[in-house]
Amino acid sequence: MQEQGFATIEALAKLFNVSGQTVRREIIRLDELRLLQRFHGGAGLRGDDGGDPSRVRLGYAQKKGVSTEAKHQIAQACATLIRPGSSVFLDVGTTAEAVARALTGHQRLTIVTPNLTAASILAGSGAGDIIVTGGLVRGLDGSLVGEEAISAIRRFRLDWAVIACSGFDVGPDGATTPMDFDLLKVGVKQAMMRQAKRSILIADASKFERSAIVAIAPLAAFTNLVTDEPPPEALARQAAKANCRVVIGGREPS
Repeated sequence: MQEQGFATIEALAKLFNVSGQTVRREIIRLDELRLLQRFHGGAGLRGDDGGDPSRVRLGYAQKKGVSTEAKHQIAQACATLIRPGSSVFLDVGTTAEAVARALTGHQRLTIVTPNLTAASILAGSGAGDIIVTGGLVRGLDGSLVGEEAISAIRRFRLDWAVIACSGFDVGPDGATTPMDFDLLKVGVKQAMMRQAKRSILIADASKFERSAIVAIAPLAAFTNLVTDEPPPEALARQAAKANCRVVIGGREPS
C-alpha cells in the first residue's frame, strides 16, 4: 500500500498466494484497526473521502517516493519559465520541493513560500531572497497555513505563483478543475494566485487519473500546466480552451 497507494483483492491474493476470501478478511481486520481503508474490490492507504480509490490521499513519506523522475522533469521545465531576477510564490508539496531544487541554479530571485522544506532547500543556495510566510505548521511536509500565512502573502505582489495539486475533477458542466485535499492549504494557494501576475500549475501524470475534494481554481486561472507526459485528450482540450499552455519537459506538445 505504501508503494502503490491502492491494491485490488485479486492482486493481493496472487502476491501472497492465498484465497481472495483470506485477503478480504485481513482487509476488514486492518480497516477496523484503521491501518488501511477498505474499498470496493480492494484496499488502500486511509483517505479523506471514505471510498473512492482515485481519491486516496497519500502520506508525505509515500509522496516523496512516488514519481521522483517525473517531478524532476517538471521542476526543470518550470525553472525554464522563471527567469533570473523574477519574484515567485512557491507552494507546498514534494513537486514544489523539486522546483525549489531546480531554482537553486537561478540568481536574483525573490521567493515567498509557506513551505519550510522548500525554504531550507533554497537557503544558502545563492538563488536570492527567501521569505517564509509564517503561520501554523500543518502536517509532516512543513506546510504553513492559516490567517498569518495569508496575511503575509497579501503584502506581496509577485511575478509568478507555482501551485501544486492532488488531482483533477470534471464538473457537471464538463469543466476540469485542479483539486486538493486540504481546505486550509487551498486557502493559501488561492491567496498566492491572487497576488501573482501569472500562475503555473505543476502536476505529474499520475494526478490526471486522481481527484480530491477541494477545488483550487479553474484552469483559466493558470498561465501554464507543467507536467511530465501529455495529458488526456479531454484535459488537453480544456487547457487549450482556457488558454492554459501545457508544457512537458520544457516543451509545448505539438
